[in-house]
Amino acid sequence: MLTIKNLNVFYANIQALQSLTLSVQKGEIATLIGANGAGKSTLLKTLSRIHPHTTGEMEFLGLDLTQLSPAQVVKCGISHAPEGRRVFPEMTVLENLEMGAYTRESETREDLERVYRFFPVLKERIHQMGETLSGGEQQMLTIGRALMARPKLILLDEPSMGLAPTLVKTIFEIIQSINREGTTVLLVEQNASMALSIAQTGYVIETGRVVLQDSAQNLIINPKVQEAYLGKRGADLRKGKGDRV
Repeated sequence: MLTIKNLNVFYANIQALQSLTLSVQKGEIATLIGANGAGKSTLLKTLSRIHPHTTGEMEFLGLDLTQLSPAQVVKCGISHAPEGRRVFPEMTVLENLEMGAYTRESETREDLERVYRFFPVLKERIHQMGETLSGGEQQMLTIGRALMARPKLILLDEPSMGLAPTLVKTIFEIIQSINREGTTVLLVEQNASMALSIAQTGYVIETGRVVLQDSAQNLIINPKVQEAYLGKRGADLRKGKGDRV
């Protein structure tokens, strides 16, 4: 579905992505793990055409993403739920969701009901301003807004950031449900053990490069990944303890 080859991205004179290559298969959850500053969010912004690339290839369902505007990227089937939630603070929940469908001309009622099915609390808050929502509700709104475009591929950037553990589990269960209904997921997540527990494929990024690619289950039992990213939770998963999400 998505192929990236030898992608190079700069912020002024600082190279954020270095000859990065990866692919995402239709129907899967693929996750990117790595330390802060490794280039994970930069990759999603580059795919969305929010940030320009310097050289390299990005192809989605046969389309050259490097030639598209951000709006055209959404129209071709990619939605981005950015890091930090980024809701429209002075718009209601309903208005925020409707903004997610701005590239479409078709009726949005079914899409709204789908979002409310995933996130019932949003239906209770439809007339509430985005800035008045809790952090968890804002995260739900960000993902819901991205779903309103009917994406084939959704880019999720740190969906668990700043959330209580019980809500993190809920968010990851919803991501799995979204995927089961046919939406491919590319997930950036600091909570590596949770991300690998729901993904099929994982990529480890360090200083703008993919240094390791494997199935998520193999990465969980990889000693280097365990030591660098998984900690005690990873040790439990490696030994077969604990539930996968």
